[in-house]
Amino acid sequence: MTTIAILDPFSGIAGDMTLGALLDLGLDPDWLRALPGVLGLEGIGVRIERVKRGEIASWKVDFDIPPQPHGRHLKHLKAIVDASTAPDAVKARANAAFEAVATIEAEIHGTTVERVHLHEVGAVDAILDIVGSVWGMHLLGIERVYHTTVALGDGFVDAAHGRLAVPAPATLRLLEGIDVRPGPPESGELTTPTGAALLRVLSLGAAPAEYRPIRSGYGAGTKDPNGRANVLRIILAEADEGEAAHETLAMLAADLDDMTGEYVAAAADALRDAGALDVTLLQTLMKKGRPGVRIEVLCRPGDAGRLEDLLLRESSSIGVRRGFVQRRALPRSARTVEVFGHDVTLKTVQLPGGGEREKAEFEDIRRVAAATGHSTAEILEAVTKAG
Repeated sequence: MTTIAILDPFSGIAGDMTLGALLDLGLDPDWLRALPGVLGLEGIGVRIERVKRGEIASWKVDFDIPPQPHGRHLKHLKAIVDASTAPDAVKARANAAFEAVATIEAEIHGTTVERVHLHEVGAVDAILDIVGSVWGMHLLGIERVYHTTVALGDGFVDAAHGRLAVPAPATLRLLEGIDVRPGPPESGELTTPTGAALLRVLSLGAAPAEYRPIRSGYGAGTKDPNGRANVLRIILAEADEGEAAHETLAMLAADLDDMTGEYVAAAADALRDAGALDVTLLQTLMKKGRPGVRIEVLCRPGDAGRLEDLLLRESSSIGVRRGFVQRRALPRSARTVEVFGHDVTLKTVQLPGGGEREKAEFEDIRRVAAATGHSTAEILEAVTKAG
């Protein structure tokens, strides 16, 4: 059985709501109080209190923050995360959240990732929300995260760039490929950029068809409207390994009959470099029997819009099809072995029912061959013995 979490944002999702729900699931409050110091953010107070939202008892988290820089660049956020004692997997997920927001903000404002100034997610409370939520799930032993339909809210919100319609532009881009619904009426902003970033980097998609609930936790939002529980619910559950292993991905496809092979390959490379999980080139027949090539791109739902734009720019296609598929990915890990004075990465996957399969990274094999003069076969044999 696999331990999973299901984010249930029926009243939206924000970073403080996520932290509150994790506390309700058993996350240690003293760990959260110590988090600012662990991240080198001194002078931050952490207030945790039990409140009611629509008669549902929940935890509310607030940070008392002295004056700070007006937003931060991505490199500053990553430096804070990388300097911490968080596990590598936590650092990677937290940095991915900041990178996702920076990339989208750069596209929206017509600038580069390096130059974009992050306001909402660059603030101290958002840093603590993102790192605390990712790390907190790790501490609770949550292996996979899923979500239900996301409530967006309505109306307008005042942000660093002025008054914006709900959902804010960055929030909407972060939620591409995720099921959402507007409202309820007169609710204001319910899903924040921080909450959307957490959904994007944590969730594998819709919850498994079957699971066994263990516990549920509620995190309070700041608003306390009459007649509605403004909380985020997180369901801690167990699921069969096969059920829990499926994730929802986007599939993009375009058919081409007027590009030479070199340019098709260059477009595929650009898509891989931009974050596509896989790019496949298939031979096909177009109208009137013309030979063609189909480019299929597998990606995270939140990356679909960006990669769609790239595919249209880098290819001669005038249209891209988009669909969603379920993928089962085996749990994997990596380690290194030393052969002939060089490191080679070994990737290991856990097989259903037990057992594992291990494979050496070919690029490492080729690199060592070029550096040592040994053949790839000799290096692979040495890796097998060293493993």
